[in-house]
Amino acid sequence: MFQKDYILRMVEMIGDLIAALLGLIKKGDLEQAEKILERGYFELLRSDASFFQLIPKEQLTEKLLGDHHYTNGHLEVLSELFFAEARLSEAQNKLSNSLIYYEKSLVLLDFLEQEDKTWSAKRDERKSLLKERIAILSEREADKP
Repeated sequence: MFQKDYILRMVEMIGDLIAALLGLIKKGDLEQAEKILERGYFELLRSDASFFQLIPKEQLTEKLLGDHHYTNGHLEVLSELFFAEARLSEAQNKLSNSLIYYEKSLVLLDFLEQEDKTWSAKRDERKSLLKERIAILSEREADKP
């Protein structure tokens, strides 16, 4: 029961964090958004962002669930952090980084959908947005000289 309450609190906190980050990005305060995002990784998942950045998307769930004993709740939180990281990278015009984070976020959501075996309108919306952003950024990356 304690772990379930902890995960619910984490999910609520991530919602507030993402809203604040997107607001800062919209205002153009990218430096402050970056600081808050870094703090979010550590406060919510007890690791810095670079730890998650180094894990290839193909190994995300295996490494985090098997090697580091994360739960599906942790993966949901990480998916949201990756989404925020992608938005921030896109605002900083770091499109290849943004693409990587969108893809990692989608990998986690796909995994969670299969594991939970439940339908979520919020998850479907997010997956559609991720797929759209991935398609747009992939096209831009392909057009680069």
